[in-house]
Amino acid sequence: MINGEGPFRHAHLDPLAGLRTADDPPWDVYLTGTVFLDIVFTGLDSAPVRGTESWARGMGSSPGGVANMATALARLGLRTSLAAAFGDDHYGEYCWDALEQGERIDLTPSRTVPGWHSPVTVSMAYEGERTMVSHGHEPPPEEPAPACPPRARAAVASLTPGVREPWIEQAAANGTRIFADVGWDDTGRWDLAGLADLAHCEAFLPNAEEAMRYTRADCPRAAAHALAEHVPLAVVTLGSDGAYAVDGRTGESAEVPAIAVEALDPTGAGDVFVAGFVTGTLAGWPLADRLAFAGLTAALSVQEFGGSLSAPGWSEIAAWWRRVHSVAGQDPAALSRYAFLEGLLPEVTRPWPLRRAVPTIGFGRSA
Repeated sequence: MINGEGPFRHAHLDPLAGLRTADDPPWDVYLTGTVFLDIVFTGLDSAPVRGTESWARGMGSSPGGVANMATALARLGLRTSLAAAFGDDHYGEYCWDALEQGERIDLTPSRTVPGWHSPVTVSMAYEGERTMVSHGHEPPPEEPAPACPPRARAAVASLTPGVREPWIEQAAANGTRIFADVGWDDTGRWDLAGLADLAHCEAFLPNAEEAMRYTRADCPRAAAHALAEHVPLAVVTLGSDGAYAVDGRTGESAEVPAIAVEALDPTGAGDVFVAGFVTGTLAGWPLADRLAFAGLTAALSVQEFGGSLSAPGWSEIAAWWRRVHSVAGQDPAALSRYAFLEGLLPEVTRPWPLRRAVPTIGFGRSA
């Protein structure tokens, strides 16, 4: 199993450079949702114990919620547009600035809501797991998604059982390719018919437990084949076992094992996986390469603390590729699975020319 670790600076690479034309939509990916301020406590030896005080050896903050996905997409070189509501408090200002200035995400469809308290999540990371506590007021009455979403090659949506989002159908009708995941079904019904917007999706990316519950299948791979009867492309994440995908249009299936890494914080790893898969799909890569790339980007993200700030860019990917080649005794078959990176990564990476969000509110910004 291939191993890799370590923080590196970001480098710019446009994965769609060879595909762009003058008639392209202005954005590669559009998404909408709720932006949280994430405050992450790190360096905890164990879970907090009731009635005691725990001290964390580290703390950081970053935009969270839908910002995790938006940042992951932008750092992979996709032109990303986000529609979200931001509070007019310091938290909201920080998140807006981090996304627009730090990540160059288009916030034209977004808005600031006077008097609205920004949602906050406090995450405690320990033993490769996380515990979260969130707080937020009722969202503004007006949804942040515009009536007519902007033209984009793709959109990422989170489906909710029993809820239809008009913007998904509108976007699909305009030629936008919809990639969707789904949250836990609190109703307990697990009825695919309740996911009305699935009919407009090109790809559906649930985890193994969700896929099996929706299909009543007894294994994730059977669940993926069952889902491919309802959506053109079914991708089921298998946790430490990797991912499995079925293309219902061609009958092709692919499975790629996970990369062995030391997981420090899994926050946002699922979003990074989706971002990697969307990138490979828009670039026209083979199905197995898309799975491998998505798994690699997710593996790199869990080696750093925080959600959006841990999303890897091309320099991290290039540095990982160089590093695994420098480690003696690597399995040639495992290396060959990622050989497609050779034609993508630059010979010499250069620093990403953008200011990044600082990990703690109130400190000076880095160059």
